[in-house]
Amino acid sequence: MRAFFFLFLLFPLIELAVLIKVGSAIGVLPTLLLIVGSAVLGSVLLRVAGVATAFRARERLARGEVPEEEMLEGLLIAVGGGLLLLPGFISDVFGLLCLIPFTRRLFIRRLLQRAREQAMRQRAFADDLAARTGQTRPNVIEGEYERRDR
Repeated sequence: MRAFFFLFLLFPLIELAVLIKVGSAIGVLPTLLLIVGSAVLGSVLLRVAGVATAFRARERLARGEVPEEEMLEGLLIAVGGGLLLLPGFISDVFGLLCLIPFTRRLFIRRLLQRAREQAMRQRAFADDLAARTGQTRPNVIEGEYERRDR
């Protein structure tokens, strides 16, 4: 959590330093045009990719399947579009990585793999805890009851 907070504070400073370096290398007006152009490109890509992902999710729902990958793609598209709308070149690079289909699918595969590994670790811990306490199944008391109203 500390690392995230540190990066949250450090990111704008790095972004500003890159903007100053690029501005001094190519000039102020081209830098501003690049920033505005990336924001426009981000909004267009966000709209196109978002509609395509929503269409694929609707198709999977119509077939009776859960569109988990499409939901994750939609999340990455939203994050990528938001990053492209932010002024700065570093956020634009990360935004484009989230919007390019190849890298987006790569991120999703790695995210799903980590989620599966985490679920297996939690399940192994729960199984180990149950084995240590001697419980192999939950305590269930079977019986019948009758309700008698007065």
